[in-house]
Amino acid sequence: MSTRTLSWADVCAIPWLKDIPAKIETNKHNKIIMSPASNWHGGSQYVIGKALDRLLPGGRVIMECPIETSDGTRVADVAWMSKERHQPYRRAFSLPIAPEICVEVLSPSNNRQEMLEKMQLYYAAGASEVWLCDEHGNMEFFVKSQLDSVPRSVMCPDFPLCIEED
Repeated sequence: MSTRTLSWADVCAIPWLKDIPAKIETNKHNKIIMSPASNWHGGSQYVIGKALDRLLPGGRVIMECPIETSDGTRVADVAWMSKERHQPYRRAFSLPIAPEICVEVLSPSNNRQEMLEKMQLYYAAGASEVWLCDEHGNMEFFVKSQLDSVPRSVMCPDFPLCIEED
């Protein structure tokens, strides 16, 4: 019996996964990984996306952005991608190249090591910056060339250090 590798489009088409209130990703072993979603999480995604859209009008904000990585398809909570980078993939189920900015809104189920590993996957796929938003709305900015966070985003220096829901 041969095992066929599922594409991200195949995963998205699985009927029983469509209504699960969780973020779905895959790993390199083609296993589905799910994280529960929350009201606060979605609200924070919206606030971050809205601010990115206002501060970086030359690109595309993508919520729940599926990115093909060396360890399966990972989904950035919010992403910003230049129009030039986005154009060839605007109808793709998942992106073969990471957006320039990938943002993760941390959930209680996330741990620091897991986020650091995910950041490295995004960088390897082409991201320039990865941002983390904690449960208090505090933003932490990372750039590809450094392990430690930086005081502000390089690509979007006017982004607030703490987000507040509207």
